[in-house]
Amino acid sequence: MPRLSERFKSLPAYALASIPQKKRDLLARGVDVIDLGAGDADLAPPARALEALTQGAHTPALNRYGFGLGHVPFREAVSAWMQTRFGHKFDPMTQVVPLIGSKEGISHLALAYLQEGDIAIIPEPGYGAYIGGTLLSDAQPYRYEIRPRTNFLVDLDEIPKDVLARTRMLYLNYPNNPTAAIAPLDYLERVVRICQAHDILLVYDNAYSELTFDGYVAPSIFDIDGADRVAIEFHSLSKTYNMTGWRCGWAVGSREICGALAKTKSFVDTGQFMAVQAAGVAAIESWKEFVPRNVEIFRERRDAAVESFRENGFECETPKASMYLWLPLPDGMPSAAFADRLIEEEGVIVLPGSALGAGGEGFFRISFIAGPDRIRQAAERAGRVLEQGAKV
Repeated sequence: MPRLSERFKSLPAYALASIPQKKRDLLARGVDVIDLGAGDADLAPPARALEALTQGAHTPALNRYGFGLGHVPFREAVSAWMQTRFGHKFDPMTQVVPLIGSKEGISHLALAYLQEGDIAIIPEPGYGAYIGGTLLSDAQPYRYEIRPRTNFLVDLDEIPKDVLARTRMLYLNYPNNPTAAIAPLDYLERVVRICQAHDILLVYDNAYSELTFDGYVAPSIFDIDGADRVAIEFHSLSKTYNMTGWRCGWAVGSREICGALAKTKSFVDTGQFMAVQAAGVAAIESWKEFVPRNVEIFRERRDAAVESFRENGFECETPKASMYLWLPLPDGMPSAAFADRLIEEEGVIVLPGSALGAGGEGFFRISFIAGPDRIRQAAERAGRVLEQGAKV
């Protein structure tokens, strides 16, 4: 049997890998399953995107290799949207990188900037692409537990000086998955200054920038003066337009940083299907009318989730962004055990915090991927498990 590499052996189990099969098994047993696990909404993409995909699939030129260049109108649509939404101009040909979903871009970026002996600061709990890219680059992850005491922010003042001196990459994600935390501008200003001082690449995952509530508007990292010299920002069609399976996103930043990512990608893929990129253009161009309606659906689900989980014995804040609730468990109740009991006894799928790293222990995540009534039913079922656990 051929041996596996040490870097492969260092990879943890992926948080959501086992959920689809568990769901299939439950459904086969006739269980009424309520799936609040993955951030994968049950809502339709923009109609214009569906039409553009159909038309693109019947266009011979869009069925050929896209390579790194991809569908140029997609680059142009991204550039125009970034200027409209955030007020920042990016050259579509040199400062925009089309991606096969932001996840692959985040993972592949590490191959351009990290090597053995380097450190990447990983917020934990956090998205699996951060730790995956770091380990596959032979770099060393420094796991920073984001907890309520810092409002789920990475406090770089707490990083040991010798670690900071070896750090070459910092991953940040606000609005945050899984905690739904948001980052104040003064915090982002401090982070950018520290990254400048230590020559650290700031990888800003902004996949949830458009899922915001109650008047909150998420910033771009490029709202911070000087970020253009140390940061790259990632966006995705997945959450904003209910297009998770389409795998289409982008990165923006300086020519140098975007060029490094583009060169790395040129050796590992030949670009997203250009008909999907054409659909991406249609989605982005529907932003003004589609996104507010979509966000209102998520707001209704958020409100139902907050109210019903509170009624059933859980403490939770009302998040201003994202599509998640991050719910604390009583002391001494392991999140994996709670999630296992919830799925086996009540047919409700949630994500235990420990699946996203040790820093997530003591919490579990639900996603707003079902309607308000189903979320309320899930909360009632979760409340029963919580009550029984408290009696043990």
